[in-house]
Amino acid sequence: MSKSLQYGPDPSTIYPNEAIRSVCYIKNVITRPNIIVGDYTYYSDINGAENFQEHVTHHYEFIGDKLIIGKFCAIAQGVEFIMNGANHRMNSVTTYPFNIMGNGWEKAMPSLEDLALKGDTVIGNDVWIGQNVTIMPGIHIGDGAIIAANSVVTKNVPPYHIAGGNPIRIIKKRFEDEFIIYLLELKWWDWSAEKIFSNLEILCSSDLDKIKSIEK
Repeated sequence: MSKSLQYGPDPSTIYPNEAIRSVCYIKNVITRPNIIVGDYTYYSDINGAENFQEHVTHHYEFIGDKLIIGKFCAIAQGVEFIMNGANHRMNSVTTYPFNIMGNGWEKAMPSLEDLALKGDTVIGNDVWIGQNVTIMPGIHIGDGAIIAANSVVTKNVPPYHIAGGNPIRIIKKRFEDEFIIYLLELKWWDWSAEKIFSNLEILCSSDLDKIKSIEK
């Protein structure tokens, strides 16, 4: 029996379960250099999970911003990552993007400084993003966070917090501060496939104290 079968799905495959082709490991279908995704992170979409890149919009290499997503994230159908290329100049009389229309209007090309760029969009590890969530440019979502369906993420979300709404608001912490700190130090998502396999029952248990029995 191969190691990938013994200790879980192969992280280098497109469909971890060939019987469920609506779930795709994103890392293995990315072609853009400015999208970086960790192992085991999946996108679920009955209309073509392998087309995840279509949900990253206004993402232009000349701007240089990156979409960075960690390991073991669960991203539901209808997500949209709006990147910095969607920004219009706001420090002038008009916000209209004359330059992209061509035909002589190219002379109105804004500088990058005029576009109020927000930097990279960074999603941590073990983040669950519900259906039809829109994430604005430059947002950071911490490890273990949960984003409710139909939310518009306009501000950063701390690790192990639940957030939702339009615009988004923090609803509650998933755990007490001491346990959140423990999990952030544990970084279970960086374990080997074998160690994760051996501790699946603990990782999925509602008895949170069990996790403390595992050596870091």
